[in-house]
Amino acid sequence: MEITDEKIFKIALFTSLIGLVGMIIFSSYVEVKEVSIGDIDRSMIDEKVSITGIIDSIETSSSGKSVFISLNDGKNKISIMIFESVLAEFEDAGVDLNSYLNHKVKIYGTVTEYKSTMEIILDNSNSIKLDA
Repeated sequence: MEITDEKIFKIALFTSLIGLVGMIIFSSYVEVKEVSIGDIDRSMIDEKVSITGIIDSIETSSSGKSVFISLNDGKNKISIMIFESVLAEFEDAGVDLNSYLNHKVKIYGTVTEYKSTMEIILDNSNSIKLDA
């Protein structure tokens, strides 16, 4: 049996299609890791996480293009960063961030480090939900 370029192409195409279908099917089973604020460290940078806590404060940056939220889980605090593009999503959805102040929320975002301090960056306007 002779292996030709055409056979190699068909095998590669078939393998790629199977991989793509598998990714689509199993992507719904991927879950964001739920952690407590105290467990967040440098080893988690660039990971997507879910945290729960009460929003203590909401402050707008001096430029007005970003917002800093302080989230407290009763033991630890972390800063949540919301950039201009995500703020525009909140505005478009008619959501006032101040309505979350002093409420328990669940936040989904990406762990980052800024000036040796761990923080979470909100990915989109669906990344913050009131928690019962």
